[in-house]
Amino acid sequence: MDYDYIVVGAGSAGCVLANRLSANPANQVLLLEAGPKDSNFWIHVPLGFGKNVNNPSVNWCYQSEPEPYCRGQSYLLPRGKVLGGSSSINGMVYVRGQVEDFDHWAQLGNRGWSHEDVLPYFKRSENNSRGASAQHGVGGPLSVSDVSEPNRLCDALIEAGGQIGIPRNDDINGQVQEGIGYHQATIRNGRRNSTAVAFLAPARGRANLHVETGALASKVLFEGTRAVGVAYTIDDHPQEARAGREIVLCGGAFNSPQLLELSGVGQPDRLRDLGIPVVHDLAGVGHDLQDHQIVRMRWRITQHVTFNEQVHGWRAVRSALRYMFSRTGVLSMPTLPISAFARTREELATPDVQFQVFPGSYENLEARQLDSLPGVTMGVTLLRPESRGWVHCQSANPREAPAIFHNLLQTEGDRRTAVLAMQLCRQLMEAPAMDALRGVELTPGKDVQTEDQLLDAARDIMQSNWHPTSTCRMGSDPLAVVDQRLRVHGLSGLRVADASIMPTVVSGNTNAACIMIGEKASDMILEDAAA
Repeated sequence: MDYDYIVVGAGSAGCVLANRLSANPANQVLLLEAGPKDSNFWIHVPLGFGKNVNNPSVNWCYQSEPEPYCRGQSYLLPRGKVLGGSSSINGMVYVRGQVEDFDHWAQLGNRGWSHEDVLPYFKRSENNSRGASAQHGVGGPLSVSDVSEPNRLCDALIEAGGQIGIPRNDDINGQVQEGIGYHQATIRNGRRNSTAVAFLAPARGRANLHVETGALASKVLFEGTRAVGVAYTIDDHPQEARAGREIVLCGGAFNSPQLLELSGVGQPDRLRDLGIPVVHDLAGVGHDLQDHQIVRMRWRITQHVTFNEQVHGWRAVRSALRYMFSRTGVLSMPTLPISAFARTREELATPDVQFQVFPGSYENLEARQLDSLPGVTMGVTLLRPESRGWVHCQSANPREAPAIFHNLLQTEGDRRTAVLAMQLCRQLMEAPAMDALRGVELTPGKDVQTEDQLLDAARDIMQSNWHPTSTCRMGSDPLAVVDQRLRVHGLSGLRVADASIMPTVVSGNTNAACIMIGEKASDMILEDAAA
């Protein structure tokens, strides 16, 4: 089977690339996805997020390595294994990051990745419900919409933010991110607008686009240092496809470095130990894993204004009927209606923490069974973590999960920021605007007061925020994996285009930036083909 382009991974970036590369009927494009079609009912119901957070039929359900600075705990790491990838199982929150994030990428030597450079790609993908502006676009495939139903608890928290110096911000994707306000979300008419729905579905009728589901890539095929094809299996039957122009890896921060190592690209000693023939020495593969670190603090709420009570008893029946007949109500909501982006220290130029507000609560994160009593969960998130981890193959078997190590709370800076952020989150919850709603603090609890006690609590409950990046980092230093045009250093015919290429993790949820990367990568690939 011969194609011009092979895209490996039908996730947030991969679906974008499949659409854009196949727009020219002269390009034969193959899209490989290890998971199934996105036919799971709960994928498309926004609050159905909790149903698939640990569902192995559409989710890799990875598990972290034990964390030495967090009591040796290991935790769930969901990743989409389905058309749309993680955009089919995420919380649908649309956050681009700070203007300064992308300017920093450019300052590191990655020309073409400043905010001015990437803004047109954010806008091109968007069909924003607020209309066109200097910061937002219309007419793109991706629906970006306002939260359909403001919530009394969220409104009170926004007022509380103003009372403690966190200003209201009605567009956190504007020129300034700092503040508290409602998110926009990748939801259209009460249904999830994943990249499979937004980008892939409109292109599926093209004769030159071939989509294979259940196709697990086992390695990239090389002739010398040129990538020429991909080996994969469908129902345990080996297959091969050849690419006349390029192969683009879009497996994300865990699977793209895994596939490179399976293909013989990485640290030679590590590959030899696994019995993998070395094709190319590239020390940075799997190195420099970055992720937002999150402490989830919980409070009981004294009135019926949260998601909890709307999914129990007679209210659950009402919620189901509302969604069935009008696509409204709690089931049509993103997981995080609002966030606060704030600075833990006045001397900082931009926010270093995000408070992700889920107007509900649960005892077990992995089970995601909402409590019967009203509650709120405040995800205290470190936006610019100093801690670094890694992702590496554990064997030459592509079906075996990679080893994933975050190294949470590794640095004194991260530990200090976590404590300051937890204190600031309490200030927000204890502001006067919350007096009529605030109940008892459940996690970590009112008995945890001193800085040492807060840090101890953080070690118990700190986890990944499921925003992994930077394991195939863009740059020109010895540990960079791709150049500024996303070409793998030292090889030809091979690029990576997903969250793994981020030089530093963006300041916020990563899905929007991954879609932008797919958009920009498609232009670079087509430009280079025409040159």
